Amino acid sequence: MASYISSNANRFYAALESAYGKVDAITAANRIPAVKLGIRQQVDAGTRRDKTGSRSFAGLPAGVRRRTDFDLQTYLTSWDKSNAGPGYGPLFEAALGGTPQRFAGGTAASSTQAGRLTFGAAHGLSAGQAVGSGGEIRFATAIVDPTTVQLNAPFTVLPASGAAIAAAVTYTPATELKSVGIFDYWSPSTAVQRVLHGAGVEQMDIVINGDYHEFRFSGVAQDVMDSSSFESGAGQLQSFPAEPALGAFDYSIVPGHMGQAWLGASPAQFSTITSATISLKNGLDMRSNEFGQSMPQAISPGQRTVTAAFDLYGKDDDATKQLYQAARQQSPISIMFQLGEVAGQVMGVYLKSVLPEVPEFDDSKNRLQWRFRASRAQGTLDDEITVAFA
Repeated sequence: MASYISSNANRFYAALESAYGKVDAITAANRIPAVKLGIRQQVDAGTRRDKTGSRSFAGLPAGVRRRTDFDLQTYLTSWDKSNAGPGYGPLFEAALGGTPQRFAGGTAASSTQAGRLTFGAAHGLSAGQAVGSGGEIRFATAIVDPTTVQLNAPFTVLPASGAAIAAAVTYTPATELKSVGIFDYWSPSTAVQRVLHGAGVEQMDIVINGDYHEFRFSGVAQDVMDSSSFESGAGQLQSFPAEPALGAFDYSIVPGHMGQAWLGASPAQFSTITSATISLKNGLDMRSNEFGQSMPQAISPGQRTVTAAFDLYGKDDDATKQLYQAARQQSPISIMFQLGEVAGQVMGVYLKSVLPEVPEFDDSKNRLQWRFRASRAQGTLDDEITVAFA
């Protein structure tokens, strides 16, 4: 007997595409945790202006172009480090563009309060890569020598000689972007199943200090196909892809208040952050208006825009006052947020050079808050933002 479909009877998968718009095979390892997937497809056509002799709408011709937009939301969750990266890694890779850099881990020889970390053997790191220790994550801002790196901030608990330095996977920007396929399966199997292919991420938001740490990805796709109206050739497939056999899918959600914030020209740890959002916009211009084509043929990114917006309680300490001075003087600062505090549930986002906007004073509550509106990050060559998991 037919019945309503539960909105919880839903499973999501994400995988990078080997070619734009090509739906590749997936496995249970491609499954991702998600809160919501919104897909909106609408006709992208102008108004008919021919005279019909009445005020009636005569309709549009078959085959007009359609625009497919999507919006996916998920939380920061635990991940299995035996995998190449977290399940939603392909979404970060599609948003940033660079190939993930993986650090297998190592052993500390020494560390200092100035953020210098020395390994017992060659580390093999490059500038920008992340490392973890004791449930914390940091980024290598400079390679001092084959065994020593300079971190963006010191670990709050310095690794002792012989301590393990945890593995991490780092996502960095690139000039060109990649497309991703998003699979939307439901129970029962006779329900309409969907696959979004040729998806390009226009905007990525990292929302900090809510109930949970949240990620949002939105953009434009080549098309969305479904199991009820599938036609051979869609997504370069001969048949609609079946959902892979379900595997183990166990994860923990990270509370939104857990983490660290390091801000400033000489970064200091701030415990007064009340909310923050890191946003990346790619300025996508899809190749969707070419003669003889009814769907987008490629992703064409424009200038990248990375911003940081955050609120904090106003204090009279030196670190807080230096933030205000940097904003007034238009002096760049670095910003790093660590989300989570347990190994395997830690994410870091690092902006090496941000010009802070002069904060607004919000005195509507019991305690004064400073509101730093979207302050833009800058870089030299695809290095405004770095995201990592450890």
